[in-house]
Amino acid sequence: MPQSHPDPGTVAPTAPGRLGVPVQAGEAQTYLNALREWVAQRRADLGEVDRAVLKLSQAEQVAITTDLTVALTFWKAVSDRLTLLETTFDGGRVGPVEAERLSTLIHGRLDSNTTEHLSLPSSGSLAVSLPEACRLLDSLTRTLQARASLAPGAAEATQRITVVRAGIERTRDQIPLVPAGTQRDDATEKLARLDRRMDDLVERARRGADVGGIIGPLEIDVAVLERDLIVAAAERASAARSRVRTQQQVEELDARAAAIRALERACLEAITPAPHLAIPNVRALGPVPQAAAELTAYRDKLERVSRALDLAHETYAAGLAERDEVVGLVGAVGAMAAAATLTPEAGADVAELRRRLDETLAARPLPISRARALAAAFSAYVDAATRQQPRAGRAAPRPSAPRPQRPRP
Repeated sequence: MPQSHPDPGTVAPTAPGRLGVPVQAGEAQTYLNALREWVAQRRADLGEVDRAVLKLSQAEQVAITTDLTVALTFWKAVSDRLTLLETTFDGGRVGPVEAERLSTLIHGRLDSNTTEHLSLPSSGSLAVSLPEACRLLDSLTRTLQARASLAPGAAEATQRITVVRAGIERTRDQIPLVPAGTQRDDATEKLARLDRRMDDLVERARRGADVGGIIGPLEIDVAVLERDLIVAAAERASAARSRVRTQQQVEELDARAAAIRALERACLEAITPAPHLAIPNVRALGPVPQAAAELTAYRDKLERVSRALDLAHETYAAGLAERDEVVGLVGAVGAMAAAATLTPEAGADVAELRRRLDETLAARPLPISRARALAAAFSAYVDAATRQQPRAGRAAPRPSAPRPQRPRP
């Protein structure tokens, strides 16, 4: 039986719309049907690669297993997102809410619905959308097929050349997205070398030469460059989102600092001695940096600023809360004393303590230590004075009548 080879021209379907634009039911159905077929085809491709790996030498297996594991992780993440999309689509019952949710599921971060970290050995964790993950999986699969010697034979060289050319053109479309500088220059130079190799391969094929040994390495190099550019674009997008979140954090911390300074002024005006803590100025850190390493250090500084603001907030709020607690205690004890029946001496003492408390509580700022001590003395005295009084409504015990004496015999 002839061996079946995977179709090297199979590529992920084009995703409809963009993030924030609702996906209509017709577009979603077309996309989901194509994506379902693509996911099944990619799983079959990777399964064939997995079986082929077992026939390789131990050294070759070690070299290819890591990339195969990465590809399977991406496939699992895409498959999980497809399940969520089909659940949301619900056979075509798509309202405005579902249409927006479909857009978010397609163009939002893919790693938010999986416990697996989407990553490549050379780049670490990635935050990619579904279309980006599909393109990466296409690239990884083509590379694995070539390395496992599963690509079609020489009779299908024309089709393989067409696929490589398509990969080169997709790569060419990504070059303008790379920021001007060393990275773009390097990518442009690599693409130029691939173009020259492609021209040489086409010329050899036109002359009837066997290009089977040449096209495999070219397929790998084109797939690797395309993958690297996709990864770099995802990392730039992630860094841009991180800068936006960092700028939002700066604004939030600045607003918090202003509110805590107002709390500080209120505490200083309300009690003495008042706590004194430095309230950091987040603007002193300067603008949000662009470079990834500098951005990480900047976010660490913001975290320290946030902890300092938390401490200042808790400290000044506790000072005002202590004042309110003393005032509340005096009011409650005063009400208890007013409801009790006190002896003239106890009543005079309570009145004197209350007078001193009222004078102290009227002071601005409030001497909190003196107020706390007077409130404690006031509470203790009223408690002792009211304990000595019989409870209202309870009659005094009557003396018991003497028992009759039994006559002695």
